[in-house]
Amino acid sequence: MAPGALARLIIGRRATGPLLARPFAAKARASRQAPEPEPLSEEEEDDFSGGVEAAPTEGISKPLADVLRELGKRVPDSLVKTRLEDNGFALKYIPWHIVNKILNVHAPEWSGEVRNIIYSSDGKSVSVVYRVTLHGTDAEIYREATGTASVQDTGFGDPVQKAEGMAFRRACARLGLGLHLYHEDMS
Repeated sequence: MAPGALARLIIGRRATGPLLARPFAAKARASRQAPEPEPLSEEEEDDFSGGVEAAPTEGISKPLADVLRELGKRVPDSLVKTRLEDNGFALKYIPWHIVNKILNVHAPEWSGEVRNIIYSSDGKSVSVVYRVTLHGTDAEIYREATGTASVQDTGFGDPVQKAEGMAFRRACARLGLGLHLYHEDMS
């Protein structure tokens, strides 16, 4: 790879049109700025990226307050599912994969991790502690929650997966995502 190829890849291709409306201002700024790297040749680009254009990463981040404001909005009813519990109670929830997509759109820098998996002493249930962290341009915040599933209940995946999905959704609710569903259940 030619010297400076990585810098040219990171900075991107040079714009073809004028960037400023006043040519004299452009000349004054050009004398103060470092020269822009030349674009990558096709051979250099193929060697480094396998022929795939680099994904844009500039401008994805938002201040944490904006991320939380977006997550606090009501989730459309078309994304909400209802499950009938054994006691006859209808429970509204958002599937974990939909919650994941919403986080990817509104908080692309989010991260999540299983913090602990705990089996009950009698071996009849499993609990998972999950942490969701949101990264904004100005701060980061995390929330943890637990989910518990019966070991005997093997419908719809294994008990650890169910407990993890429940804990993930609850941690997201603590950040505001889908929180309105908990308030609706109370009324």
